[in-house]
Amino acid sequence: MTPPPAGTPAPPPAPPAGDAVLAEPLPVAEPSRTTGGLLVLAGMLLVALNLRAAMTSLGALLDEVRVGLALSGVTAGFVTTLPAIAFAGLGAATPWLVRRFSPARLLVLAMLALTVGQVLRAVTGSAAMFLLTSALALAGIAVANILLPMLVKQHFPHRTGLVTGAYVMTMTLGATVAAASAVPVAHAFGSWRAGLGVWAGLAAVAVLPWLPAALRSRGSARRVRRGDPAGARPGIRPGRTRLGWAMAVYFGAQSLSGYAIMGWLAQLFRDAGFRPQDAGLLLAGVTALGVPIALLMPALAGRLGTLRPLVFTLTAASSLAYLGLAFAPRDAAVLWVVLLAFGQGAFPLILTTIGLRARTADGTVALSAFAQSTGYVIAALGPLLVGILYEATGAWTAPIGFLMVALMVQTGAGVLIARPRYIEDER
Repeated sequence: MTPPPAGTPAPPPAPPAGDAVLAEPLPVAEPSRTTGGLLVLAGMLLVALNLRAAMTSLGALLDEVRVGLALSGVTAGFVTTLPAIAFAGLGAATPWLVRRFSPARLLVLAMLALTVGQVLRAVTGSAAMFLLTSALALAGIAVANILLPMLVKQHFPHRTGLVTGAYVMTMTLGATVAAASAVPVAHAFGSWRAGLGVWAGLAAVAVLPWLPAALRSRGSARRVRRGDPAGARPGIRPGRTRLGWAMAVYFGAQSLSGYAIMGWLAQLFRDAGFRPQDAGLLLAGVTALGVPIALLMPALAGRLGTLRPLVFTLTAASSLAYLGLAFAPRDAAVLWVVLLAFGQGAFPLILTTIGLRARTADGTVALSAFAQSTGYVIAALGPLLVGILYEATGAWTAPIGFLMVALMVQTGAGVLIARPRYIEDER
C-alpha cells in the first residue's frame, strides 16, 4: 500500500475490540486542556449543586405546601415517593438519549427542565399541576444524575475519586443549604412559593457553562439518524452481568436506608423525648456531616486496590448507629448521628465505584443508568416499609430491624463489587 504523503495527519486509533462507542466523541472543551477541564469541572459542580435542592426544599415546606394546595394524605405521600420513581424511569432512558445527543446538550435541557419545573410548581394553584411540574423538574435531575459519573470518567479519568468527591460534596452542600434556608426564605417573603421557587435561579445559572459545547454539537442527532455505525453498535447491558446487579443492589440498599433516615429520623428522636426543633437539628447533623465525608470517601476509594475495608467500615458504623437508636436513642444521640453520617458515606462510595468499574465513557453511562434506575426502585420501598412497620408496632425496633437486614444485603453486594473488574469484560 502506498504510504501517505509527508505531513498528512495520522488517522485516529481504532477503539479497543469489544468497547462500545458513543454516538460521537463527547464534544466538551476543545480550546485547551486546562481551560476546558476547568470549565467542565465548574459546570459539573454547578449541576451537582442543584441535584438535591429541589427535593430538600420541598421536604422542609411539605406541611405548608400540603395546606396551601389542599393535598390529601395520599397525594402528599406520593409527592415524597415521586423522586425515586422519576429517577428510576428517566435514569433508565438516559443511555438512549446519550446515543442521540451530546452530554452538553442533554445537561442544558436537563437544567432548563429543572428551572421551568421549579418555577411552574411554585406558582400553580392546582395539585395535579404541582405533581406534573415537580415531575418535570425531577426529570432534569434524573438525567443529570446519570451523566455526571460519565463526565468524570471522560474528562478526569486519573482523578475519578477526587472529582467525584468534589461533586458529591457539592450536591450534599446544596441539599443542606436548601433544607436549612427554605423555611426562612418562605417566611421572609410570606409564602411557601418563594421558598420553593428561589432555587430555579440556581438551576438557570447551571445552564451557562454548557451552552458553548451544546451549540457546537448540534449535528450529533442527524449523524445517528443517517446510520452512523458508531451509533448502531450494540450497547453494554449491565442487567445481564453479575457486576451490574451487584452495583444496583448496593446502590438501592444504601439509598433505601438514606431515604428512610431522612424521612423518619426526626420522628424517632421526637419519640425519644427531644423537642421538635432539636430533633430537626439532629437530622440536619447527618446531612451536614456528610459534606466532608462526601469528599473523603471517593478519594479513599480511588487509592485502594480493593474496596472491602471501606465496605466493612461503613457497615460497622451503620450497625452501631442502628443498635444505638434502637436501645438508647436519647443517651448518646450525637454519637448515633455521627455514625449514621459516616455510614451514609456508602452513597459517594458507590458513585465513585461506577467510574472505577468501567473502562469507557459509554460503559460508565450504561452502568450508571442501570445501577441508579434499578437502585431507586429498591430505594422507594424504604420510607414506605419503615412507616408501615412503625404504624403497626408503635415502636422503632421493627423498623430498625428492617434497616439492619437491608444493611446486610448492602454489605453482601459490596463484597461483590469490591475487587477491581470492568463491566465491559462481563458482556
